[in-house]
Amino acid sequence: MTQRIIGVAGFKNAGKTTLVERLVSELTGRGFRISTIKHAHHSFDIDHEGRDSFRHRAAGAAQVAVVSRHRWAVISELGDNPEPSLDEMLAKLDPCDLVIVEGYKRDGHDKIEVRNLDDDKPRLSNEDETIVAVAANGTVTDCPVPVYDRDNIHALADFICGRTGLIEVP
Repeated sequence: MTQRIIGVAGFKNAGKTTLVERLVSELTGRGFRISTIKHAHHSFDIDHEGRDSFRHRAAGAAQVAVVSRHRWAVISELGDNPEPSLDEMLAKLDPCDLVIVEGYKRDGHDKIEVRNLDDDKPRLSNEDETIVAVAANGTVTDCPVPVYDRDNIHALADFICGRTGLIEVP
């Protein structure tokens, strides 16, 4: 079976991360195993100066694994290598029912466009056929795809379940 994926795309401050967080909570509450991938357009650290893992990286380690009873993470230094593609990152995830992808706006997977109508940003759904729905903080007219209230998480989760073929187990 192909991995089920739904993307969440939009411009800065549209509410993407909040929507992903709320969708994960709703869908895991329905009994699904959800994973997420977040694309960052900037450098980031998940460890901080002074921590052992940071010191290992600073010393030149290509990868550092941090492991505890509750979670683990592997930090990989790319150096001059290109960042991994979405497909490469999907292949690294454990099996799950659905992956919600935040970012990767230009990739070919289905996406929900998140709009903050208080900002005057371009509408992705008018130009991008991978946009399958819009989640907005107000009324949107003249839209080629279904439109949902950004706060109606239950309806958005129902749409995602239908769109991806995710079926709830009784």
